[in-house]
Amino acid sequence: MRLHVANPNATPAMTDAIAMAARSATGPGVEIVATTNETGPPAIEGPHDGAMAVPGLLDTIRCQDAEPGTAAHVIACFDDTGLDAARCTARAPVVGIGEAACLVACQLAPRFVIVTAQPVSVQVITDNLRRTGLGARCEGVRAAGMGVLEVEGAGGEAALERALGSAARDHPGAALVLGCAGMAPLATAMSERLDRPVLDGVRAAVALAEGLSRQGLATMRAGAYPLSRDVRGRA
Repeated sequence: MRLHVANPNATPAMTDAIAMAARSATGPGVEIVATTNETGPPAIEGPHDGAMAVPGLLDTIRCQDAEPGTAAHVIACFDDTGLDAARCTARAPVVGIGEAACLVACQLAPRFVIVTAQPVSVQVITDNLRRTGLGARCEGVRAAGMGVLEVEGAGGEAALERALGSAARDHPGAALVLGCAGMAPLATAMSERLDRPVLDGVRAAVALAEGLSRQGLATMRAGAYPLSRDVRGRA
């Protein structure tokens, strides 16, 4: 099985970290193909960056969707950048890491709290939660106050741990969700330090994508996700 994991930004180091997290979540016989959106912004921090990333992201998904054996796509940005459009672009299922992380969190705790990197992302994530109906299970979206590309440095890890610790104290019954793909390498360590589930969207999305493929499920075309005209024209 071939799963495509798309990094919507243009930073190869983040793609590498995302790919490593994705591979740690797959079963035997699963190949992870990770791509970088070379025409996108260096990081996605807020609505403008997200909008600038979409054209290149969709091009990447179209190209990978045409590769033999591609079973599903994962969009590795917690804002779920371009997710609805991607579902209309790809014949294979498309999973966003933001939605996936929240869905998995709901299997582990009655409520969850999201800790993202930048304050500018809070409204984007809140709007997504409202749109998907997952907001009813979310007790808050917080920002650790660091840039997306600063997450893996010592200062970024310390800031994330402080923000997660504060969320854990304020919400003792909630699972914690990492609101940035760049945080994926830190999930296991943070879960151990805080002694509660800390969900990484990359692993959650890959697990869901693999499960959808193994069940032979496909995106529903009646309603919100009809195939785009250019994809239908290639049939």
